This record gives sequence, structure tokens and C-alpha cells, in this order.
Amino acid sequence: MKNTEQSTVIMPGGNIRQPRAVLWCITLVAVGLSLFQLYSAGIQPLGLFYQRSIHLALIMMLAFLMFPAFGRSRGRGVVGWAIDAIFFTGALITGGYLVLFLDDIISRAGFWSQTDIVVACIATVTVLEASRRAVGMSMTMIGVIAIAYAMAGPRGDLAWLGEWLPGILGHRGYSLDRIAGQLYLGQEGIFGLPLGVAATYIFIFVLFGAFLESTGAGKFFIDLAYSATGRQRGGPAKAAVLASAGMGSISGSAIANVVTTGAFTIPLMKRLGYKPKQAGGIEAASSTGGQIMPPLMGAGAFLIAEYTNTPYLDIVKVSIFPAVMYFTTVYLFVHIIALKQGMQGMSKSELPQLRDVMREGWHFLLPLAVLVWLLAMSMSPMRVGYYAVVTMVIVAVLRYALWFLFIAPRQGEPVTVNRVVEVSVRGLRKLIEGLELGARNAVAVSMACAVAGIIVGVVGLTGLGLKFSSMMLAFSGGNVVLALILVLLASLVLGMGLPVTASYIVLIVLVGPALTQEFGIPLLIAHLVVFWYSQDSNVTPPVALAGFAGAAIAGSKPMETSFQAWKFAKGLYLIPLFMVFNPEIILGGAVGLVLWKGVIAVLALGAFAAALEGYLFTTMRWPSRVAIGAAIIGVFYPSAMTEIAGVTVMLAAIVANGVAAKRHACTATPAG
Repeated sequence: MKNTEQSTVIMPGGNIRQPRAVLWCITLVAVGLSLFQLYSAGIQPLGLFYQRSIHLALIMMLAFLMFPAFGRSRGRGVVGWAIDAIFFTGALITGGYLVLFLDDIISRAGFWSQTDIVVACIATVTVLEASRRAVGMSMTMIGVIAIAYAMAGPRGDLAWLGEWLPGILGHRGYSLDRIAGQLYLGQEGIFGLPLGVAATYIFIFVLFGAFLESTGAGKFFIDLAYSATGRQRGGPAKAAVLASAGMGSISGSAIANVVTTGAFTIPLMKRLGYKPKQAGGIEAASSTGGQIMPPLMGAGAFLIAEYTNTPYLDIVKVSIFPAVMYFTTVYLFVHIIALKQGMQGMSKSELPQLRDVMREGWHFLLPLAVLVWLLAMSMSPMRVGYYAVVTMVIVAVLRYALWFLFIAPRQGEPVTVNRVVEVSVRGLRKLIEGLELGARNAVAVSMACAVAGIIVGVVGLTGLGLKFSSMMLAFSGGNVVLALILVLLASLVLGMGLPVTASYIVLIVLVGPALTQEFGIPLLIAHLVVFWYSQDSNVTPPVALAGFAGAAIAGSKPMETSFQAWKFAKGLYLIPLFMVFNPEIILGGAVGLVLWKGVIAVLALGAFAAALEGYLFTTMRWPSRVAIGAAIIGVFYPSAMTEIAGVTVMLAAIVANGVAAKRHACTATPAG
């Protein structure tokens, strides 16, 4: 008898109606993938191709199970099942061929057999299709265009296409066999650095975040933020900033952060007096900052560490102050709006007590402490993630055991065998839920990295990166500010169709050489600038994904909310500029100089927030706002005299606004 039972499951990108048998298969593959990753991370490390090929095969199998061929809203049907079966087989072939015949492939050393080329073509098509389903058509089209570009040229299989390329982008052209071998059988294509990072560091930390999410860490961080800031002016909005900083660092996804913390913070912000568009914008800007907040910083920090050959812990260290600057800016915006609109904080009875919050959720801090401690001990990030996950499971088990031994008897609740079995089964379900959620959350990132590997392989084969560097130098006229604006515009365009991780990889491959070699920006700072700019598509109209998610929860118009998010997230644009012109903030220097730079940076960002909002202690007039804007430019300029002049102007404008507020308070007539 045919099983037609259906269930609705929440997937990244929306709810999908799936047969129950498919849900069981998804769970089986996802749990198997997570266990494989834990095994290779902490028990038995595997070779490069073994690790990456098995990871990619399981990820693609999961993608074809999770996302139907004809879209989320349509059933598979006979044709859909046939297509899925073909690509599912392609995923098995992609990983299995390398695992079974790796020694023979290496021994051929570039003299590929016809079977090698056929399997390489199957693998490339399968990767592009899995990307289309899990990431979107934009990423897939960029991959297809990259392959077509490699084939264009006098010696390529698409020689006619080379006639349409501008002279600077022309190249010799390559055959399909040469490209397929480059993309599948070498270390600079699909199985290159982006997928390598996704298959090791990124996955294990995504899994760690999934365990925190499934065990209730989100509520703990939100309650902790409310207990700390709830009674201040605009308390819920400030709690949103702090909670998003904590949760965003763990989740690594701005949109996931919005829907997780925003479900709690946005309604409270609206109730306190924030406009719906403001509430959604604040949450979107705060959630976007979570991906630049140590210790996890989403997927980007691991990629930066690999690309720059810098220890991951050093990436975390240098990112702390810029991240604090960003959240300080958002926090000041929130405070200024609260002052401007005369808001008050929440009453004590409405807020969770810090003592109660810590008593209920202190155990969530232990895995984070273990994570930071092991990183400080210079342990491999992959093994650190493994121990963090293991610590999370052990802490959860100990918490249940302590409840049975001490709390339950004190509360008069009988500890029976049935009760123990019930709690054990619930804990096992939580364990499976965490393993499954981690694998699901990693699908989009891993597929984006696989297609990014195609792009990186083509760039390396054709020398496209150097050509882009020449174009950037020509367009900017050698001006570093114009060059950074070009990078910002490129990141915005790429971000309309690509995830943050993919946008960062594509950008750094194309513009990285120009920033470091032509404009003299230090390597680490160049990567941080591109990584920060890659976040802007979350909050910048017309495609502001985090802003749209915030608008959905706030019940506001998407574009209005996105413009608010864009305003609150201005630190994404200013702080990278400050890093470029003041590299000692990142690379270190004399203590006095670093402190001076830090103080003037925070002052400039605070003054910028006040000038943009038009309010500080009282309404700020246009002359003061224009003067502050000019002073900020002076502060960012690498000249001691210009910095001092800029700081003087900003302080004068702030003091004048404070004096005006006192004068207004003295002359105001109290209401009868």
C-alpha cells in the first residue's frame, strides 16, 4: 500500500510540504552528516579530498531531499521524482568516485581518462543544480557564466563568445575537458579552499550554534539582555541590540537572527513607542552586526583566517574593537530615538530578574567559555568546535541528572522509572534535533562555497583577478576612497543574489589583489573591509533581506523598514574606512596612539548618529549637523592636525547642543 502521508516541515526559505518518508530520509542523512563531521573533527581527521568529497556528497543529497526540483510550493510528481533520483545519483557519484579511485586519479597527475572527465562534468552539473535549489538561481548563473567565460577565446570550445568580450577581459580560451579537470580533479575548483573551510570549521560551528538554538540558548540571551537594559530609556531596543550581538555571533545568519530574537524584541519595541519600521530596522541592523561579532562571526572569520594564513584567534582579537564600535553606533541610535520621542523603560515587574535568568541558563555560558579558552590555547578551530559541541551535550546531560538528584526531591516530585525514561527520550530527541538542524543550516553555506570554488577555479585559470585589478585601478584613478566605493557598490550588487559568504569569496578573489598590491592596504585589513562590505546587502535597499524579515515581524512596509535598517547600520560603511586609514586599530601600535584612535572613532560614530537623527540633548540644527559631517571626514583622514580639528568641531557641536537643551529646559513653561 502506497504511503501518501504528508507533513509540513520548516526549511530555510519557507515551509515545504514533504511526504513523511522524505522527512525520515532527511533526518537520516542530516544526522549521518553531522556524526561524520564530528568524527572527522575530533576522533579521526581525514585527508583533504576524502573529507571534502564525502561532505559535499552528503550535503547535495540533503539539498535534493529538502528542496523539490520545481520549487517549494509545488509537489514533486513523477517527473520531479525522476529528476531528483538522477541528481541524487549524481551526488553519490560525485563523492564516491573520488573516495574509491583517489589513488589512481593522483597517479594520472593531469593526464585524465575519459571516465574522469565524464564524472567531472556530472559533478559540476550536480553542484550547480544543488546550488540552484539551496542558494538560488543567482549563484548558479554566476557559476554558469564563469564556465562559459573560461570556454570563450580562440582556443576554447566557445570561441565565438570571445569575440564579444572587451579586450581587457580576453584570454586564450579552454576546452571543456581542461575546465572539467580544473574544477573537479584539482585543488583549485569545487574542492578548493572555500569548500574546505565549509567542510571543516564552518560546519562544526554551525552545528554548535544549532545545539545552542535547540536547547533554548536564544531565550537565555534575550532574557539576559532584557534584565541588563530593560529599565533604561528604550530598553527593549537596547536589549535587541545586545541579544542580537550574542545570538548573531552564534547563528552566523542575519536573517535567522532577526526571526529568532525579533519575535521577542520587535513587539516590545512597538509597545514602548518605537514605530514599526523603526523596530524592524533596529532588529535588522543589530542582527546583521552579529556576523561581525566575535567569537564566531559566522563563516567569514574562518575563511579570512585561511586566505590570510592568520590564526583564527588573531582574527577574533582584531575584530573585537570594530564590532564594539558597530554595536555602539546602533546602541546610540536607539538611545537618541528614545530621548527624541520621550520614551521610558519597562517596569521592574515586566522584566526577568538577572538572578532567575542565570539560575535557569548559566549552563549555556560553559560551552562558550570552553570555546574561548581552547581558542586561546591555540587549538585547531575544528577541534575546538568539536569539544564545544561535546561540552554542550555533557552540560545538558549533567543538568538533567542534577535536576533528578536534587531539585525534583526538593519540589516533592517523585522520581520514577517512567519519568526517567520520559526525560531520557526527550533528551535523545533534542540531540537528534540538534544534529539534524546543524546539517540543514549548513546546506546553503556549503553549496555557496562549492559554487564559489568553481568561480575561484575559473579566476585562477584565466587570470581574471589581475584583469579586475587593472580595471579597478583605471576606474578609480588610483584614489583609494573611490576604489573602496567601487568595492562597496560591487558588494551591494553581488549581495542582491548571493549569501554573505559567497559574496565575500567572489569579491576578495576579484578585488583583493588590487586593494593589497595597487593601493597598499594591508592584507588582513583588505579582507576585513571586503567581509564587512559583504554584509551590506542585508540592510541596503532595494534587496535588504534582514530588513524584509524585520518588516514581516513588525508589520511594516519592507522598503521603509529597509531604509531604517540602512540608517542604523551606517557603521558597516564608516568603520571599514576607519580601518583603512588607521591600520593601527587592527595591526597594533603604540598604546597611546591606539587609545587615541579608539576614542576619536567612538566619538565620531556617536556624533554621526546624532547628526543623522538630528537630535542629541535637544533638536540639532542644520549648521551643527553639517559641521559634524565635515568633522567626521577630518577625523577619518590620516593626519594628526586634521584629527584634532575634527574632534574639536564635534565636541563644540555637542557642547552647544547640550547648552541649548539646558536653555530650553529653563525657559520652558511647565504644563498646567
